[in-house]
Amino acid sequence: MATVLTSLLCLGLSLGQKIHAQAGTLPKPTIWAEPGSMSPQGRPVIIWCQGSLEAEAYFLYREGARGPWGRQLPLGPRSKVKFFIPRMTVDYAGRAHCYYLSNSGASGHSDPLDLVMIGVYGQPTLSALPSPVVTSGGTVTLQCGSWVGYDRFVLSQEGEHEQSWLLDPQRRSDGLFQAEFRFDTVVPNQRWTFRCHGLYRNYSHVWSTPSDSLDLLVSGLYRKPELLQSLPNHLLVSGEHRTLRCLSDVRYERFALFKEGGLDFQQQLAVPHGWQPLIGISQAHFHLGNVTHSHGGKYRCYGGYTHSHEWSAPSEPLEVLVTGELPYAPSLSVWPGPAVVSGGKVTLQCASSNQADAFLLFKEGGEKRLLHLMARPQGKQKQANFTMNPVTSAHAGTYRCYGSLSTSPYILSWPSGPLELRVSGPPVQNGPSLKMPEPKSGPPLPDYILVTLIHTSLSGLLLLVTGALVCLAWHSQRRNQGAK
Repeated sequence: MATVLTSLLCLGLSLGQKIHAQAGTLPKPTIWAEPGSMSPQGRPVIIWCQGSLEAEAYFLYREGARGPWGRQLPLGPRSKVKFFIPRMTVDYAGRAHCYYLSNSGASGHSDPLDLVMIGVYGQPTLSALPSPVVTSGGTVTLQCGSWVGYDRFVLSQEGEHEQSWLLDPQRRSDGLFQAEFRFDTVVPNQRWTFRCHGLYRNYSHVWSTPSDSLDLLVSGLYRKPELLQSLPNHLLVSGEHRTLRCLSDVRYERFALFKEGGLDFQQQLAVPHGWQPLIGISQAHFHLGNVTHSHGGKYRCYGGYTHSHEWSAPSEPLEVLVTGELPYAPSLSVWPGPAVVSGGKVTLQCASSNQADAFLLFKEGGEKRLLHLMARPQGKQKQANFTMNPVTSAHAGTYRCYGSLSTSPYILSWPSGPLELRVSGPPVQNGPSLKMPEPKSGPPLPDYILVTLIHTSLSGLLLLVTGALVCLAWHSQRRNQGAK
């Protein structure tokens, strides 16, 4: 064996030019890396080279290096060998090839294998505009950015459709380096999971720590589910625990929850025994945990299947309002008073001397906010007037109001004290009422003229009826004469 190895080594060193001249007379080998061609700094990597059963020695080299990295003899009749890298370093990062020698000469070079070392520089960010939730066939832009002055950004798509794109960044006015990758037609028949890295031109095989992964949810193929809260109102008190429930009469296997303006969405498998045959419901529970201001917003949910990248149309939006995040409570008063007659008019006034620039009015037992008005300055206070006209029995109940900021419309103050509105009298029919036209100005007609007009109208009507009867009799007589 030593004699064979020595002979091969001498052949490789003394006939280098001849080997390259003969390259291509044998089938080229294939090359790959485990666990992958992208390796974190300091991790071990195995490079495999597979050629022919005739191969007597395999060589691995990196482009730009003076000589081969290593040489391996095949063990037994196997046609492949492995080259072990104990720790990934800058010295190994680059474009690698392998080839083999046999009694017939040298094979051609394998296709290149780009060995990339990651985790050397700071992590960039990856986001989707306008949202990571995309309608099937829609457009989305992925933004990779960093405060580090990278020369380039690489965007990689994971999964069975693995591929990558390279762009030079633009420097924004605030100093952020950012590259935008636009996708014009997003289809649901593949996995849309991405990461991005930053790098420098002179060290193109040394990349930054990868960004957090970003998944795109492609929606619109199945019937929409329904999104509900665990309690029947949209007001969450800061610090409490709440659960959002996504359910459907379609037998979905998983659900996703997305908050409007968010950077990501949550996924949950349908809860065990979530499909209930008696009522035909599949569902998932999304626990918000300890509620803070970050939970305020507008939510939608989606249904899908475990082994599919396709999702349903979105549910109707659910507004989640968090109270107690603004440290004050407005006052609520009523004019002309808390007792009003059905059909009358009443105004509820919400006021505060704090920074509120909007007010919301709620009725206890109601699922949604009644009104949302911008505040108006009134002396040292800001206030909003909620007017009900005409008042009906449905308006009776207990009301509270909340202050908010127009910049954070889902973050509310503590509630005002309760105000009970009492409505008395017969109920007023809902809907628009018919109104008689207003009389023209002028003195009223005397009674005797009204009586004369009524008598004249009745006499005219009687005359018309009599004439009609005479005409009918005359036509009847003519027909009888014609028949004779």
